[in-house]
Amino acid sequence: MDNEVVPVYTLDEALNHVGFGKFQILVLIYAGLGLVAEAMEIMILSFIGPAIKSEWNLSPAQETLLTSVVFAGLLVGSYSWGFISDNYGRSLLINRVSSCSAEEVNHKCDFIEWKGLLGIAMLASVAGLLSAFSLNYLSLVTLRGLVGIGLGSGPVCLSWFLEFIPASNRGMLMVVISTFWTLGTIFEAALAWMVMPRLNWRWLLALSSVPSFAVLLLYGLAPETPKYLCTAGNMADAAHVLEKMAQRNRTNLPSGMLVSDETATPDEEVIIPEHTPLLSSTVNKSGSSSFLMLLSSELIRTTLLLWFLFFGNSFVYYGVILLTSELNSEEARCGSTLLLLEHAQDASLYVNVFITSLAELPGLLLSAVIVDRVGRKISMAIMSILTFIFLLPLLIHQPVTLTTVLLFGARMFANGTFAVACVYAPEVYPTSLRATGAGIASAVGRIGGMVCPLVSVGLVTGCHQTAAIFLLAVVIVLSIVCILLFPFETKGKRID
Repeated sequence: MDNEVVPVYTLDEALNHVGFGKFQILVLIYAGLGLVAEAMEIMILSFIGPAIKSEWNLSPAQETLLTSVVFAGLLVGSYSWGFISDNYGRSLLINRVSSCSAEEVNHKCDFIEWKGLLGIAMLASVAGLLSAFSLNYLSLVTLRGLVGIGLGSGPVCLSWFLEFIPASNRGMLMVVISTFWTLGTIFEAALAWMVMPRLNWRWLLALSSVPSFAVLLLYGLAPETPKYLCTAGNMADAAHVLEKMAQRNRTNLPSGMLVSDETATPDEEVIIPEHTPLLSSTVNKSGSSSFLMLLSSELIRTTLLLWFLFFGNSFVYYGVILLTSELNSEEARCGSTLLLLEHAQDASLYVNVFITSLAELPGLLLSAVIVDRVGRKISMAIMSILTFIFLLPLLIHQPVTLTTVLLFGARMFANGTFAVACVYAPEVYPTSLRATGAGIASAVGRIGGMVCPLVSVGLVTGCHQTAAIFLLAVVIVLSIVCILLFPFETKGKRID
């Protein structure tokens, strides 16, 4: 008998059948650990800048550069890691099928792959640790820039996790993973609270690199996503990963054979010629072609809107954080209308940052509750409007307590908007461009983080609080317009 009729199932059917269980929980923890590492390395900038400025007699511009160089590294890293992920695999392990011929799949090729992997992966961890031993300002700036490049893998963590979960609860779970970022900010504030008053900034840098080393040590346990393997034509390995998922979750896969989503529809059967190999095409794009595909006629509207949304979200999110610090700083004295905590002790600074970091938790909870009910676009619009409402009263000077409450609410909803945007970005792109598209959007957001200290903080320290708040409000309004203009709602949709 030359042919046999075999029932088939698609990847989305398999994910829905396997469901969410222990396998995805382990994936969630690993991807979340990457976000914790990124959040801690970024939040540390709020604590070490003033200490280093005092110790090394830095100018305000030099202090600002310590922050900007990390965001510049994140900008480069976000695109680079996204491109690597889309071309060589989501798990950040170089895909053997893409990089080696069938004859070259051996120990030597594996060694070359791991050597390249470790060289990239150690940027954030090793550079983060070495920065604690910086001898001068130049070496510190260089090492922090390398840390930023290594941390640019954050969008890849989100895309990687996204491709393991079923569509029915994808939005809620993508918001849940964003909680790890908030946990990272809380951990860093608590660590600074314990370390800085007793030791110094070098100890804080060293201890903050621990999560990055944990991510590095667990690299070998990270599986490739079946979605990427299907796109690369490696159906056998995709089926093998799905079998592991089903085994770990104590469920079963649908009967039949896995095929790509374009090959079959539900309950369809396919005739497989005997000894016919499965698809063997691979994803292989240059960086320039990937970028041009994002600006193709089908995607340019979504891409440009997404870029501005991430720029605006980063600008507002970091603006609110920095505004909280500046309005509660003795350096922001602007006369009788000053909004500050009089005679604040060093320890109280860390307490205040710790408390305001907790504002993100209820914002994430609200996001998780509504994102799969009302959709991504409406969720982002609602929380952007609430951010605007909380910031608006600060156009005029308010009492200290009211100012703190308003900034608490603004940070809560700004982070909620950011979390849903991070859900929407990888969903809206096809698999072959998912990490690249989300990575570039995140990179554009980093520009917002770089620009924000120069603009909003400069206005506040120059006693122009009203202008700073007005600028944030304008950016929020423009972001809302972008949200309403998005052509797609991805709630419950197949991610391709």
